[in-house]
Amino acid sequence: MMEYIGATGAPVKLDAVPIEDGIDFHFLLSFAIDADPSGNAQNGKFSPYWADTLTPESIAAIKQSHPSVKALASLSGWSIGNKVLRWYNPVDVQQWISNAFSSLSLMARQYHLDGIDIDYENFPRRNSTFAYCIGELITLLKNQSVISLATIAPYHKTASPYIELFDKYGDVIDFVNYQFYTDKVRQPRSYVEAFKLRAGQFDENKVLPSYEVNGRGIQGEAFFDALRLLEANGFSVNGVMIFSADASSSDHFYYERKSQDFLLNSTLSL
Repeated sequence: MMEYIGATGAPVKLDAVPIEDGIDFHFLLSFAIDADPSGNAQNGKFSPYWADTLTPESIAAIKQSHPSVKALASLSGWSIGNKVLRWYNPVDVQQWISNAFSSLSLMARQYHLDGIDIDYENFPRRNSTFAYCIGELITLLKNQSVISLATIAPYHKTASPYIELFDKYGDVIDFVNYQFYTDKVRQPRSYVEAFKLRAGQFDENKVLPSYEVNGRGIQGEAFFDALRLLEANGFSVNGVMIFSADASSSDHFYYERKSQDFLLNSTLSL
């Protein structure tokens, strides 16, 4: 399971989210941003901007209660306040990588992080550095044992830079949290077609189906119909990404519960 949490600033707590034994549950802390509060770029110096309830103590406690829990810092997101965030081509890419490594290493120690999620959602027309900077950063963090997990979160408008990243550094990327809800497919068969497309662009064993609670794309029980149809079409459903715990708290985390039940039953039936 992949669960974004803290993106809206809502006071959702980690221990409120239901976690089933036997599920590897990944909290994606939203977001760590290399910008100041006004949105001015900080050249790779990341700071946490997630909800105040996601403290180092709460992360340590949930991991002690549930040893299968992992915590990842999700990098960037869409905006900070009203300022839209964009990947920018650093003047000195080695300095950006060095700054990012240092700031994320410190954050990993402070917040008991296991990994990072890459969620840059806006790019300049002439993007020439994203794949190299992010790929080298992940590689360095893994080689130095700062993190053990790395995921990426493309959507339909950002597929191209993420495909380049995955083509060059796919061996250090563990999962693809593709935002299928942005494809605006609402029926199970259309969802399967969208999954086939992205499975071909990335790695079908690393691409996870995704769901936005009270949001865009497929909604309600149709999502679980789509998961069953994926399996009927020969795909392994290796996990589910949900955006987000902030929204799910209002319905007692129904989709988290049912997704975990689906994954457990799917695993048992193999």
